[in-house]
Amino acid sequence: MSATTPKDLDDLEFSNTNAWDTRQLVTMALMCAIAALLSFVQLPLIPGVTFLTYDPSLMPAMVCGFAFGPGAGIAVGAIAAVIHGLILGEWVGSLMNIVATLCFVWPAAAIYRRKRTFKSGIIGLLVGVLAATAGAVVSNLTIGVAFWYGSVDVILPMLLPAILPFNLVKGIVNAILTLIVYKAVSNLVTPKKSQVKGR
Repeated sequence: MSATTPKDLDDLEFSNTNAWDTRQLVTMALMCAIAALLSFVQLPLIPGVTFLTYDPSLMPAMVCGFAFGPGAGIAVGAIAAVIHGLILGEWVGSLMNIVATLCFVWPAAAIYRRKRTFKSGIIGLLVGVLAATAGAVVSNLTIGVAFWYGSVDVILPMLLPAILPFNLVKGIVNAILTLIVYKAVSNLVTPKKSQVKGR
């Protein structure tokens, strides 16, 4: 076993293996800020149902989920929801948004991570839309009943005509926005080794 001399050390090249991690954290922080701002955009989707409003804050979370994996996407969506809740004092709505983030981002990003193709992204988003819609129904029947409606009888008549179609449309809009934005910025936010040509 030979000793390493100072000259040998001079010949070695060192690289910062944390370079991408830093860039990822900066990107996630930027997406958190964008998501928090977008959470204040409130657009009604169902006529006559004023308490159901759409905001595009899940789109940045899904973009991060596609770029960095489910955990990153969920973290961005959850932090944005907490920021929104702290500013407006709407912690119940924030909790329900965290559930929506978990249901929408986790399955879609996990499916896309296994095979980074356009087809896989579409399949993942469809699964995410269905999972988020189911999660919204469950959270309305549990969290919503416990802290907002007071009784399940209040929300049951609204499930089919309002809650279900609203969340389906919301999920579809988020999926379309994700496809548009991620396609445009994927090569900027995705590590080069994970980039897929032609997606």
